[in-house]
Amino acid sequence: MSIGYVVKARGVASNTTGRFERFATHAVDDGWYIDEDLPPLRTEMRDEVARSAITYNRSPDLPFDRSINPYRGCEHGCVYCFARPSHAYLGLSAGLDFETRLVARPNMSVVLRKELSAKSYKVATLAIGTNTDPYQPIEKNRLITRSCLEVLQEFNHPVAIVTKGTLIERDLDILADMASRGLVRVGVSLTTLDAGLSRRMEPRAPSPARRLQTIRALTDAGVPVRVMTSPIVPGLTDHELENLLGAGKEAGADAASWIMLRLPREVSQLWQDWLAEYEPARAEKVMSKLREMHGGRDYDPRWGHRMRGEGDYAELIALRFAKTCKRLGLSNKSAPLRCDQFAVPPQPGDQMSLF
Repeated sequence: MSIGYVVKARGVASNTTGRFERFATHAVDDGWYIDEDLPPLRTEMRDEVARSAITYNRSPDLPFDRSINPYRGCEHGCVYCFARPSHAYLGLSAGLDFETRLVARPNMSVVLRKELSAKSYKVATLAIGTNTDPYQPIEKNRLITRSCLEVLQEFNHPVAIVTKGTLIERDLDILADMASRGLVRVGVSLTTLDAGLSRRMEPRAPSPARRLQTIRALTDAGVPVRVMTSPIVPGLTDHELENLLGAGKEAGADAASWIMLRLPREVSQLWQDWLAEYEPARAEKVMSKLREMHGGRDYDPRWGHRMRGEGDYAELIALRFAKTCKRLGLSNKSAPLRCDQFAVPPQPGDQMSLF
């Protein structure tokens, strides 16, 4: 179903039927439309029993081969989120459903403990937040991310976290301890320093200034932080690249990364609808630059191309990023985390060694 108005505090205003569904519905004006404010669109949440916790990947574009995601969907509502199409696998829309109909996996830590305890398990850095934000608002009460961190702490397992959420500050007791043993690194996404633009693109995510405070809180606690200038939007946020890196450095980040705006599947139309609503004067320039980097298409999913694009513009962004990181002393590669401390803790009923 499509909705033809702006939904307050939400990233998109449409809810097109998922791509795997046989039937679609469309909203039409039956003559009874009343011009009045609609009630807020509330967030719904249901639980899912996780059969597995760790997802493995073989992508050469990614610096990790395994991850966990405690939640499906994300209330931050970032219009550009590349994870939106994954909601179609649940029979839901990549539009409003993605940010209002969330799925929690409350038994995740129990399953994670079981998988890490398997004799066949080989340790390597585990990523959290690769699809949806582990510190989105519902984590405040559900505590699923925290419970997973407690398991990783107990196993001395290295973990890399990606988030926009300031709720990560709640878990500084765990993160500081793990950081002291070289077991954790955090990436904080910083897309723009313009609070108004951020509110339009990322309606329920913390403000840029608040994210910088989170970087400072983490680094003050000894947790290494990578400032992620992602996504870079050509013609809209690209001019901020140097300032974003500078702000991250000033807040305490020791490393940085960047990814170009990605528009897989349904995200392309959602993004273009957003441009037409909020940035109509820049829409043509933004899409022209994106297509220039992807061989005339909105998005090129090929490994080696999907994250950065190609051509003169993409090379210019890469050059600006590299020069600024060098000037600021920011590393473009995160230091490896330690895997040598991993150990399965004693379980109830285990026979203890006599030696």
